[in-house]
Amino acid sequence: MKSITIFLFSVGLYTLTASCGNNANTAGGPEPAPDSTQQPSAATRVQVLDEEALQFLDSSTAVEVLAGGFKWTEGPLYISDGNYLLFSDIPNNRICKWKEGDSISTYLQPSGNTMGAIKEREPGSNGLLLDAKGNLVLCQHGDRRIARMTAPISSPAPQFVTLADSYEGKRLNSPNDAVFHPNGDLYFTDPPYGLDKILEDTAKQLSFQGVYRLKPGGKPELLVKDLKFPNGIALSPDGKYLYIGSSDGDNPVWMRYELGPDGLVKNGQVFCDIAAYDGKGAGGADGLKVNKKGYLFASGPKGLWIINPSGKVIARIYTGQATSNCGFSPDEKQLFITCDDYLMRVKLK
Repeated sequence: MKSITIFLFSVGLYTLTASCGNNANTAGGPEPAPDSTQQPSAATRVQVLDEEALQFLDSSTAVEVLAGGFKWTEGPLYISDGNYLLFSDIPNNRICKWKEGDSISTYLQPSGNTMGAIKEREPGSNGLLLDAKGNLVLCQHGDRRIARMTAPISSPAPQFVTLADSYEGKRLNSPNDAVFHPNGDLYFTDPPYGLDKILEDTAKQLSFQGVYRLKPGGKPELLVKDLKFPNGIALSPDGKYLYIGSSDGDNPVWMRYELGPDGLVKNGQVFCDIAAYDGKGAGGADGLKVNKKGYLFASGPKGLWIINPSGKVIARIYTGQATSNCGFSPDEKQLFITCDDYLMRVKLK
């Protein structure tokens, strides 16, 4: 299937290089305010590949730039109580806040490295989510852990309790993304992108990059260890399937695993192969979300891919930037996209 190439970037490669290349503010102070007028250098557009996508958007749907001037954005999370969006600015070690009609502000800093001098290229928080009680849970690169903020979400402060930071006595690499099962179990990925030298970093203690299940009050259980760079993670609406994006440029796929009654994975299969659409070396998969109908909105080469529950790509949103993740408003009428140094939005039908 042919597509027009708008901006040639490998998401996996960009994560390893350009997105990590700017060091965070090592003094820990506030960064300069982002520029909401900054525009990307390449055109944005929507490409409909199947009429099935018309329930969500069409080729005339606008891709809005809400703000720019960050270093590498990730982890968009919409907060219903207050109607605002949180997202990570990883190299700047902070979480930013966007609210319609307001200017961008720093919500929390530090967000990922809270324990000492910053040495990492990606020290901040990555994936953000809420637990059943409405507490903010963070994947923290610098601290190499899954943590819960103990301060109220309406009055944020860098005060955390560790939920998981090791597996069998060895430190995690740098938790990247996570999702809660309706039963309270937390599934998360642990690639090495938060380590300064990635796979070759001397601080790396595990010989693999795992996907884990964390039961409330328990210890991480290893589910998958054969993906070189497990990245984005999401669950099907019925909680029966676990989706994982592989940001490995040599194996650019979205995987799907069945979840057994015990919550462990089985029957792992390639759900959608990026190379089948863009060719080998096009780039890997990053963050993803699944909507209430079971469709994947997944970050991949050149932008965001919309994939139906059978694994067919039905539309692509070209952002002109290396694209990291996305998130919905509660009514799923707004799709927020984090890409490179921008925050974008697409209004859905």
